[in-house]
Amino acid sequence: MRIVTLSKESRQNLLDSLLKRSPGNYGQYQDTVQEIVDRVKTKGDQALFELTRKFDWEGIDASNVKVTEAEVQEAYDTIDPQLVETIRKSLKNIREYHEKQKQYSWFDTTPEGTMLGQKVTPLASAGVYVPGGKAVYPSSVLMNIVPAKIAGVAHVVMCTPCNKEGKVNPAVLVAAKEAGADEVYKVGGAQAIAAMAFGTESIPKVDKITGPGNIFVALAKKAVSGFVSIDSIAGPSEILVLADETANPRYVAADLLSQAEHDEMASAILVTTSMELANSVANEVDRFVKQLSRKDILEKSLDNYGYILVADSMEDAIDTANEIASEHLEIVTRNPFEVMTKIRNAGAIFIGPYSSEPLGDYFAGPNHVLPTNGTAKFFSPLGVDDFIKKSSIIYYSREALKEIHQDIEAFAEAEHLTAHANSIKVRFEDAKDNPKDI
Repeated sequence: MRIVTLSKESRQNLLDSLLKRSPGNYGQYQDTVQEIVDRVKTKGDQALFELTRKFDWEGIDASNVKVTEAEVQEAYDTIDPQLVETIRKSLKNIREYHEKQKQYSWFDTTPEGTMLGQKVTPLASAGVYVPGGKAVYPSSVLMNIVPAKIAGVAHVVMCTPCNKEGKVNPAVLVAAKEAGADEVYKVGGAQAIAAMAFGTESIPKVDKITGPGNIFVALAKKAVSGFVSIDSIAGPSEILVLADETANPRYVAADLLSQAEHDEMASAILVTTSMELANSVANEVDRFVKQLSRKDILEKSLDNYGYILVADSMEDAIDTANEIASEHLEIVTRNPFEVMTKIRNAGAIFIGPYSSEPLGDYFAGPNHVLPTNGTAKFFSPLGVDDFIKKSSIIYYSREALKEIHQDIEAFAEAEHLTAHANSIKVRFEDAKDNPKDI
């Protein structure tokens, strides 16, 4: 990994480099994706199956696009029973964490005859996309379906690519069953996003689409946003480790590589106040890369977006971390909790030497669907709130309205909205007050 002395110029160069990974820069694929979305929107199953035959499975049709109970049972029979138990343990932690995010309707009343409140309603349906290209992600299945079900979503649809034999990865199917997916379909890519957004003869339209994916999936979510709600347009994975001289270089190197192995555009950054640690981490990274299975991806990722930044002070290091606003932020310093209080921007914060990023990916409980590409400055992790909507509740009795009706009329007239003012005024044009009014 390249070692760079942190300065105002080097920080800006890094930020500019990272922005190249943003889905906003995928313009060369935009027309292709829009064409796919439009085809599925207008032709439904016909387009969906044509595209699936082209990219995934030649045998797809209306009779087999939906995963059957027999296929789910086959998945349980195929995978290691220990993995099933691990999925269930992880599921328990994820469920318990997200249960604490639930919101409830509330109402406040006054003796004057008013009631104000907020009605919380779950979305009727949600669509979850689970990738199936360079790796399989049963963990993403849990992270997307569990908060939807806790929110009260009645119907959760999942789409994921199948292989050339028409089979979905068995661990993905087991995770979907355990988490509570109502239907699973063997389609992937931009065409799957379009199918869930608009509906086809086989796949129902949903109200919201969540889940990670490649460039084509990201752009498809962008294209259908507004027709349905989406969680975000996720970019490539990223990690930033904030460390001082007390950090274990072997641990830090291993954690950086845990994200770099996702794909060639993944970002792995160490910001440290110790040049000695920087050199040690760089050496450990080289040693690990030679041993790990995804060597080619790791090398390309590190060549493209792997950095070790050496700062003059912890304050500069923290400022840099806040500017980058990484998806995953690890704090491995002498006083990690003190540093944590100064972090404003991060998708998830991992504190201390034994809270490595994969703990969050698989098991701890907090959601691993996180904002990327600096969007942690204004976006939050996926959660129960993503699957609810809120309605304001307003009730005034006639007596309560009578006390303030002139104020409302004056406000409306100040905005030259006389129909607004009249809507209030007509209720009090009878000087005797109509007793039938409530």
